[in-house]
Amino acid sequence: MRCQSAYANLMDRLTSLQEDAVIDPTDMELAAMRAAIIPLGDYVASIGMDRPLADYRKEEVLRLIEVVIDAYQAHMLDEHERMAAKDRAFFEQRLATPPQPSGATTRIPF
Repeated sequence: MRCQSAYANLMDRLTSLQEDAVIDPTDMELAAMRAAIIPLGDYVASIGMDRPLADYRKEEVLRLIEVVIDAYQAHMLDEHERMAAKDRAFFEQRLATPPQPSGATTRIPF
């Protein structure tokens, strides 16, 4: 349900924006961007910090893009796996909780 709500909220935000507007990144996306800084810096240092971006060869620019995207995606994947593990632990705990005796309230425990 959380994923569906997040998707619905995103779609609401998208439809309320103009076509050329940029959606503000989420906290998770900002963290993924920050996670890409070190690999980006390492790559730039390996090809020469003194070179302006305009002097990069096509292959170097493509590698730079690949480094940033890989780091971004790796962080997002790790974060989603962490969140899934947290959710899984929550639901496993709920499943392990003994059922209430008959006659007790039948409200959902979460």
